Amino acid sequence: MNWKRLEIIFEFLIFGILLGITEDLIVIKLATNEPITWRVIGIVVLIAIPFAIIGELIFDRIDFAKIFQGLFEKKD
Repeated sequence: MNWKRLEIIFEFLIFGILLGITEDLIVIKLATNEPITWRVIGIVVLIAIPFAIIGELIFDRIDFAKIFQGLFEKKD
């Protein structure tokens, strides 16, 4: 694996973690009206990291365009 590809993977991983944390905190505040404390942030970080890793290592490697093309392409 070359360095450029590794750099892109880590950029998406970090972006995925930050986005996951942000959206989880927004949902917690809107759905429960719970105050956002350091404990809540810690729990959200512990939950967001594995999902970001799973998303980056597994789902980002699947070429959904090819799958959908095969499903919806007219067969002669």
